[in-house]
Amino acid sequence: MNRAALVVVRPGPLSTVQDLGRPGLAHLAVPRSGAADPDSLRLANRLVGNPEDAAGVETTLLGADLRLTAGRWVAVTGAPAAVRVDGRPAGLDRPQWVPAGATLTVGPAERGVRGYLAVAGGIDVPPVLGSRSTDLLSGIGPAPLAAGQRLPVGPVRAMPAPVDVAPRPAIPDPLRLRLYRGPRDDWFGDRALRAMSGADYRVTAESNRIGVRLAGPAVPGTRTGQLPSEGMARGSVQIPPGGQPLVFLADAPTTGGYPVVGAVHPDDMWLVAQARPGYRVRFRWITRA
Repeated sequence: MNRAALVVVRPGPLSTVQDLGRPGLAHLAVPRSGAADPDSLRLANRLVGNPEDAAGVETTLLGADLRLTAGRWVAVTGAPAAVRVDGRPAGLDRPQWVPAGATLTVGPAERGVRGYLAVAGGIDVPPVLGSRSTDLLSGIGPAPLAAGQRLPVGPVRAMPAPVDVAPRPAIPDPLRLRLYRGPRDDWFGDRALRAMSGADYRVTAESNRIGVRLAGPAVPGTRTGQLPSEGMARGSVQIPPGGQPLVFLADAPTTGGYPVVGAVHPDDMWLVAQARPGYRVRFRWITRA
């Protein structure tokens, strides 16, 4: 008996297999990777009856078209987009039955950047270092999706969630990010940090799964010299030469050599994952409870 599979018809500009990543391996220089917006992937998996850490498909900006070889429940979450099954409108943030041979279309993101497709049973590509995630920085995990590729789907474990639709917060404009002071905030004066919190930054087109680059008022340093490389984590806000902030995302390196002025509150990282080029970003300094 042939296994159920998801066949890639149109991969879009960048679609990848993602689960919740490879935590605990940074000491081996292995990034965590995983879904850039893990809350959206968790929701999609819950809606179709999967464990929250099951692998799904992360789409970028223009969506993707995928065909199922066996009927399965699916759910699409994340960036708002038109979802269709063989051309017929389907729902977002809800379980949707897709019959065998039908093509599921995730349209262009209307706001935000990344959408998440979960299929009952999960994407069952071979795990690498305990995860099925694609890591663009290190090259670990499966390659980005390509037309004609077949992604195996695992066995169904449970029925879909008994909901009509799961409410999700809208993606705001501007994106307001709470920021803790970082390990190298002393490389910047209080005046620079206050100015940073009162400024509008714009997301640039150079942003990707490694980090979101911002353009706006430069954050001037008060020290000269080079900082030795030190540990880096998702949410770190690094200030490279030139003073333009860089917020590290899912495929962030495990070390970096530029000072980290702050760290984004974990509950706001989904906004960073959905930060579309041109969006405004505002920071607000907070203290740890």
